[in-house]
Amino acid sequence: MIPARGGSKGVPRKNLCKINEVSLVARASKIAVSLKWIDKVVLSTDDAEIAEEGHKYGAEVPFLRPSELAGDTAKSVDVWRHALVEAEKYYNTNYEISILLEPTSPLRKPEHIKNTVDRLVKGGYDSVLTVSETDSKYHPLKQLVIKGDRVGYYGDAGQDIVARQQLTAVYHRNGAAYAVTRKCLVEQKTTIGPNTSAVIIDEPLVNIDTLQDLKKAQFLLCR
Repeated sequence: MIPARGGSKGVPRKNLCKINEVSLVARASKIAVSLKWIDKVVLSTDDAEIAEEGHKYGAEVPFLRPSELAGDTAKSVDVWRHALVEAEKYYNTNYEISILLEPTSPLRKPEHIKNTVDRLVKGGYDSVLTVSETDSKYHPLKQLVIKGDRVGYYGDAGQDIVARQQLTAVYHRNGAAYAVTRKCLVEQKTTIGPNTSAVIIDEPLVNIDTLQDLKKAQFLLCR
């Protein structure tokens, strides 16, 4: 499933933005279609132009996303769950595993997706997602908060950190790939539960939220 709504505050029409003349939604569609072991590539959107763009590159658009799932406050789990349920109705079948590919992660590679699904199946997990290690400069214990005109640590333990070697590694979602079982998504209505694992990707990735992110992705893809 490729989620691509029409509205975007940070970067207007973000999913249609192009890098090397190829839009973000086109990139996600193309890589999904190239994986012949995937049964269906479905684009979830509320936007006719995005639907046309995804369809041009091989994604199917059997339905449009309802407006209540296309706003800024819509939860990704609800969008994904809706898409899976509607696709099952349309194709008259059940899909035991569903993959989510966000267009905003254009540096993903086929092996990122395959490794995520392989880990889900072989490990017997409910869900698996790709993550990147967070730079120690941005570790939660090194973050500060400002209340009024006073500065303090985000967490009380932060004042005891004097060297990065004291920090336990933390990770952030990079959007390259998510995979879940049908039971986890449809019945448990979650994508990160108690039986979730991760694929750590140790190479440059960008999850685009801002124009600066878009420029960074452009730079990395043009190297």
